[in-house]
Amino acid sequence: MIFKSPFPDVEIPNLSLPDYLMRETASYGSRQALIDGPSGRSYTYDQLREYIRRTAAGLQARGFGKGQTTAIYSPNVPEYAFAFFGTALAGGTCTTANPLYTPGELAFQIKDAGARLLVTVPPLLEAARAAAELAAAEGQKVDEIFVFGEAPGATPFAALLATDPATLRPVAIDPAEDVIALPYSSGTTGKPKGVMLTHRNLVANICQTHDLDEVDDHETLIGVLPFFHSYGMTVIQAASLSRGSTVITMPRFDLEEFCRLIQDHKVTIGYVVPPILVGLAKHPNVSNYDLSSLKFLNSGAAPLGLDLAQAVKNRLHCVVKQGYGLTETSPVTHTSPYPGRIKVDTVGVSIPNTECKIIDIVSGKELGPNEQGELYIRGPQVMKGYLNNREATDECLSADGWLRTGDVATVDEEGYYRIHDRLKEFIKYKGFQVAPAELEDYLMGHPAIADAAVVPSPDEEAGEVPKGFIVLKPEARRAKSDQELIEDIQAYIAAKVAPHKKLRRVEFVDQIPKSASGKILRRVLVEQERAARR
Repeated sequence: MIFKSPFPDVEIPNLSLPDYLMRETASYGSRQALIDGPSGRSYTYDQLREYIRRTAAGLQARGFGKGQTTAIYSPNVPEYAFAFFGTALAGGTCTTANPLYTPGELAFQIKDAGARLLVTVPPLLEAARAAAELAAAEGQKVDEIFVFGEAPGATPFAALLATDPATLRPVAIDPAEDVIALPYSSGTTGKPKGVMLTHRNLVANICQTHDLDEVDDHETLIGVLPFFHSYGMTVIQAASLSRGSTVITMPRFDLEEFCRLIQDHKVTIGYVVPPILVGLAKHPNVSNYDLSSLKFLNSGAAPLGLDLAQAVKNRLHCVVKQGYGLTETSPVTHTSPYPGRIKVDTVGVSIPNTECKIIDIVSGKELGPNEQGELYIRGPQVMKGYLNNREATDECLSADGWLRTGDVATVDEEGYYRIHDRLKEFIKYKGFQVAPAELEDYLMGHPAIADAAVVPSPDEEAGEVPKGFIVLKPEARRAKSDQELIEDIQAYIAAKVAPHKKLRRVEFVDQIPKSASGKILRRVLVEQERAARR
């Protein structure tokens, strides 16, 4: 059976995201839109709209336009919004990259996304240049690198902001077809894939969630979730700004700085991930700050335990709830409205214009309430598909719009969903996705390794950490002890990947379980690991 949202459908305007943002914020004028947490640098809504137009005009003056892509490789700063929305207003697409990526990881995304412009910050310029050189060697030339601020050998982003907005030429955007954002996700399997999110996808998700939380021009949000991730990109950068809220940006997470900014700016709403809630529940220094302005904390990107939620609620005296979504759904599909009935051990109910099915994993039969199966979702927030990857798109997206989430779920009689497990193979380390196949590829390049498999290993703080099951070559143990080999392998991987992808645990085994066709039976290893950690 198909489960519909308990909320009536909402109207989704046929507008590009920049046009929608401009329309919705026209009356906010001198209200603060963005404030840089560390420095206090700020921009009003009038300045936000002005600098988006100037950025777009500056990009057009450089020959950038529809069908072209800008890569943003930066932590959260206020100017991130100018680059993101300015690129979109010029008719282009933004591919957003993790600022912790190594040059090799960034080069892969630049090449795959076809980015011709790159925006970064001075501390990351060296890595950005190296990535651009690697991408150029594989046929994708980056025409220009911009920096927020100034650094030798790069164009100051301020050069775009100095452009006369009167020179901006209108661009015809088809909201349902034209891609505005290209974040990267592991999808259900394999290496990262570009998720094509259209203007309509993001505008729809903003409209779908508009009335579910009390987020408006009276609210102040903490912008700690990275804007390169769909959670931060849509929920904070796009949705909150479109409602006139003030966003305090944090370039990196530090618990005491997080608490100080909440206290000093009287932050009312926090969109967070479980590791932040662990700190709020357990760190003794949290008590040194006045966090009484908080109305609610909404957790996403990874499962939230009931005990942890209750501990934060008891300590901070604010509502703690969780929601659900995927990069492929722009991202929100489920939430517990505030104010409203909240079942903390659930991800809430499906949002307006969203349909769900629970499908039996073995038979493919549609299931009913309280029956466990794979969650399928259909709605206007579902992605267009994976960039240049029809096979991966067809594996998870049906012709009639149903997205296979790869997550095992149930829905109760009141329409509240629980996520029980994942069929997907990727690992979620502190809310960030880690593709086992990527780490396995690197491991197989180590001279001491004969075979390898990577699976999620349960961890109280991070949720999951990558663990490698490794078959050593016979001669490997002759020169080094097991502990020396483990340290060597972990260092080998750490040099090749971003910190969240590090191999946190290693176990040597005699063989890797595989199917007759040679496919790694990760589920066997996952079950073995869970049993060992109980």
